[in-house]
Amino acid sequence: MNKTILILLTLITILSCEKEKTTEIILIGTLHNPEPNFNSEILFDILEDIKPDLILLEGDSSFFTTDFRLKKALNSNETIASTKYAEKYPMTKLRPYGFEGRIQHRINIGSRPTDGLTTKLLDSLNKANLLSASEANIFNKWQALIEPLKVLASKSPENFNNPTTDSICAERQYYQYKMLTKITNTRDEFANRFHTKPNGQKISYRDGYQLADEFWDLRNQTMAKNIMRMAELNKGKRIIVTNGFMHRYYLIKELKRLTKGKNIILKEFYEK
Repeated sequence: MNKTILILLTLITILSCEKEKTTEIILIGTLHNPEPNFNSEILFDILEDIKPDLILLEGDSSFFTTDFRLKKALNSNETIASTKYAEKYPMTKLRPYGFEGRIQHRINIGSRPTDGLTTKLLDSLNKANLLSASEANIFNKWQALIEPLKVLASKSPENFNNPTTDSICAERQYYQYKMLTKITNTRDEFANRFHTKPNGQKISYRDGYQLADEFWDLRNQTMAKNIMRMAELNKGKRIIVTNGFMHRYYLIKELKRLTKGKNIILKEFYEK
């Protein structure tokens, strides 16, 4: 009887340990296109070092075949490195976590190309000295914030995968989507210029840019929820999430909120 009890207790302990195994989520901010300081080989080496069970890619289901193989036409750093890794380690799963149909959705609602048209018009007004002093300060600050990010993005991946860079990205995107709208929502130029959507309806630059602002939040929040859904389906696994590094600050913020009270930890790729 004592031997039976001991065996049962041992089994319970083993099962409890297995149940309590922590899920690791490792966000790797990337550059999508190859550069001397970051390319598919460098990313592959990072994957080799971490040895993930699951790699999540920023694209949607259109990136994949029905059996979750990446389509060969894709040639970003992430897709090349992930494909190479999955070929070497066939047990590794590749999955999308992006906003489904993102580009067409933006075209349909009119936030694209009105976002680019709006910033182009803002630039023209600024160069012609037609913005007020406060408006010019906002626009110039937004433009200036990209410069340190360019410098950081030209260095090793650790330089654009850390809280300091995340905070610069957060400020830059805040100016892009919250501060620039203070100009576009008050100046007539943005209410009186229009783009025609695929359905034939016209949308003003002002309204289109406001939708771009809202979609930035929606896209990142959706991606964070998709990451969490995959984490719940892969408990106790090591999950790598590749993302353009400008998204990191938002995803980390959302994931910290969503993982609260769960047996999930967020790590940097260089943390052991």
